[in-house]
Amino acid sequence: MLRRPRRREALPTDRHVLVVDDSRAQRRVLSVLLQRWGYRVTEAGSGEAALALCRGSGFDMVVSDWMMPGMSGLEFCRAFRALPREGYAYFILLTSRSAAGAVVDGLDCGADDFLGKPVAPDELRARLRAGERILGMQAELVEKNHLLGAALGELRGIQDALDRDLIEARKLQQALTPDRRRCFGGSTATMLIRPAGPVGGDLAGCFEIGPGRAGLYSVDVSGHGIASAMMTTRLAGLLSAASPERNLALSGAGGAWPPEELARRFNRMMLEELRIEQYFTMAYAEVDLGSGRVALVQAGHPYPAVLRRDGTVEFLGAGGLPIGLIEQAIYDRVEAQLAPGDRLLLLSDGVTDCRAPDGAELGQEGLARILRANAGLGDAELLEALVWKLHDHAGGADLADDASGVLFCYQG
Repeated sequence: MLRRPRRREALPTDRHVLVVDDSRAQRRVLSVLLQRWGYRVTEAGSGEAALALCRGSGFDMVVSDWMMPGMSGLEFCRAFRALPREGYAYFILLTSRSAAGAVVDGLDCGADDFLGKPVAPDELRARLRAGERILGMQAELVEKNHLLGAALGELRGIQDALDRDLIEARKLQQALTPDRRRCFGGSTATMLIRPAGPVGGDLAGCFEIGPGRAGLYSVDVSGHGIASAMMTTRLAGLLSAASPERNLALSGAGGAWPPEELARRFNRMMLEELRIEQYFTMAYAEVDLGSGRVALVQAGHPYPAVLRRDGTVEFLGAGGLPIGLIEQAIYDRVEAQLAPGDRLLLLSDGVTDCRAPDGAELGQEGLARILRANAGLGDAELLEALVWKLHDHAGGADLADDASGVLFCYQG
C-alpha cells in the first residue's frame, strides 16, 4: 500500500520518466505522483512493452518493478542498458527483496538505485532528486566535452597552420645556406646544418673576403624555435656571401675586419642597436689560402678543431664570452697554421654537448675519437659519419640540440 504523501509544490522539470509495472493500479499511483512533481510520464505494463518503447523514445529516468511476469525488471534493466543512446538514463528498481545478493545483481545489471515496496512518496521523490543531480552532472560533462571538442578542433586548425608555416620557415632557413659545399681554389668548405626541430638557431657558412682569403663561421643563437630562427636569419644577412656590401665582416676595398674586431662589432650591435634578450656564440676564422695561416675568434663557441693530415686532432682557442651579454667584453685573436691536407672544423655545442642516455656528454675527447676514427673519409662523408655517431651516443634518440658547423679542407 502507498503511504499518503505530504503535499509539496511541483518541481518544474522536463524529465521524461518511464514507469514499468504489471499492476495497472501501481502504475497509475506512481504516474499521478510523478506528474504532480512536474515529470512527463509514460507507462508500460511489462518489460517487453517497456523495451519496445525505449527503442523508439528517449527516457531520462526509469522506475521499474523487479518482479514481473515474462521479462523481469532485472532482465529489462540489462536489455535497456544494452540499447544505443546518446545520454544517460537513471534507473530505479522497485523491489521487496533486500538481500545483499539481490542488490549486487541489480547493480551488475545497470540499476542506479533501489526502492522498497510499498513505495514511500517522500523517499521516491528523494531518489528522483538524486537522479536529477546525477543527470545534471552528466549533462554538464557532455556540454563541457562538446566545448572541449570544439576547442580541440580550433587548436588542431591552429596547429596545422603553424605546421605549414614552420615547413615554409624551414625551407627559407635552408635557403640561407644554398651551397653546402664551396670551393676556394683547391681548398673546399663543407657545411653541416642539422636542426633538432622544424627550425633551428644554428648557422654555418663561408664567404670570399678577397683574392686568396676565405671567411668561415659557425653561429649558435640562444634558445630554440622561431625567435632563434629569426635571429639566425638576420645574422645570415650580416655574413652574406651574396651581398658583400651588407657583410659586417668586410671593411670595404677588398679588406676585412680582424676576427676579434668582428666579434666586438657584433657585440655592440646586439647591445646598443637590437637590445634584445637573445645572445649567440660564434667561431669565426679567416684563412689565407696561400700560406694556410688562420686567424680566428672564439666567442663562447666550442673549441675549433684541426684534424691534421696524419689523423691527429688539435683544439684551438681559449674560450671567450658569448656575443650580446656583456657590454665591455674582450675578444682575443687565436692563430694557427694549416698544412695541405689539414682540415679545420668550427662546430656548434650541439655536437660536443650531445648527451648519452646516462647523461654523459660527448665532449672534446669524444669528438676527437670520432674525427680520428673517420679521418680517411671525404669531407661530406666525415660530417655524415659525425651525425650518425651523435645519434649512437644519444642511444639512437633524436638530437636534443641543433648540430651544425663548417669543415674547411686546406690544400694550399
